[in-house]
Amino acid sequence: MSTMESFHDKEAAPLRKPDWIRVKAPTSQEFEETRALMRSKSLVTVCEEAACPNIGECWKKKHATMMIMGEICTRACRFCNVKTGKPNRLDPNEPQNVADAVASMGLNHVVITSVDRDDLEDGGAAHFAKVIRAIRDTAPFSTIEVLTPDFRHKQGALEVVVEARPDVFNHNLETVPRLYNAIRPGARYFGSLQLLARVKELDPSIFTKSGIMVGLGEDRQEVLNLMDDLRAADVDFMTIGQYLQPTPRHAKVERFVSPDEFEDYARMGRAKGFLLVASSPLTRSSYHADRDFYALRRARDEQIRAAAPLPCSVKDSG
Repeated sequence: MSTMESFHDKEAAPLRKPDWIRVKAPTSQEFEETRALMRSKSLVTVCEEAACPNIGECWKKKHATMMIMGEICTRACRFCNVKTGKPNRLDPNEPQNVADAVASMGLNHVVITSVDRDDLEDGGAAHFAKVIRAIRDTAPFSTIEVLTPDFRHKQGALEVVVEARPDVFNHNLETVPRLYNAIRPGARYFGSLQLLARVKELDPSIFTKSGIMVGLGEDRQEVLNLMDDLRAADVDFMTIGQYLQPTPRHAKVERFVSPDEFEDYARMGRAKGFLLVASSPLTRSSYHADRDFYALRRARDEQIRAAAPLPCSVKDSG
């Protein structure tokens, strides 16, 4: 083999994962019980479909992010492990099956996400609303977080989801605008920002949330600019995690971002005014979502108290 061939082979090889990104394979009994429950209700989870590295930890705690409207997406983002193709019909039993699973697992906080359904007139908004309402009826103790598509070209779809009043509305930007054509070609950066801003206009009481992956070729200033864009849209909570290449056909990892850099992003995000920033190599949109929701509520309560005017002192009648 020539020196040049050796160089190219080495250059094409995937980057070796550093120690801080390695996780153990799931083996717990609770993991198996969670998987069995999902199968018994014919439910799909993004934990499995997206090959999430935290599945062992989360399922051991019986936390699962349910992916509604099937397991086939109408888009082909270069970072995502979910299958692309022609989706099946919506399952009319799915909203109640999701609600029953939430009740069975005793979830205090549940995250509901979906594939993109550009084939549906409303992008699946009414189905999201049915799931939210079914959970409210069956598991009223649970708070609800939705992680939605962008509902691009679906007039009125967002309003349907917001009217169902989830506690948290999440829509991920995924990456910086310069990389959209390569990484997220079916979406539009400013369209996603407008979606998030519109949620707050419709119902300011709903927490808004968005996340990105790093290690795709972005630079620090681009991430900081994206933070400013999210704050301009009045987004409350931002997540930042390391991109991991699901298969050789997906976008490659350009670099592994160090834990110190993630902590720097967290500091910068807090300084820019987010109520909460979750930033670490293994952070994902729904990772520790239950814990983060309560932290969000505390942060907002503290913000409201800090902004409240001081009571007027009683004048001395002397």
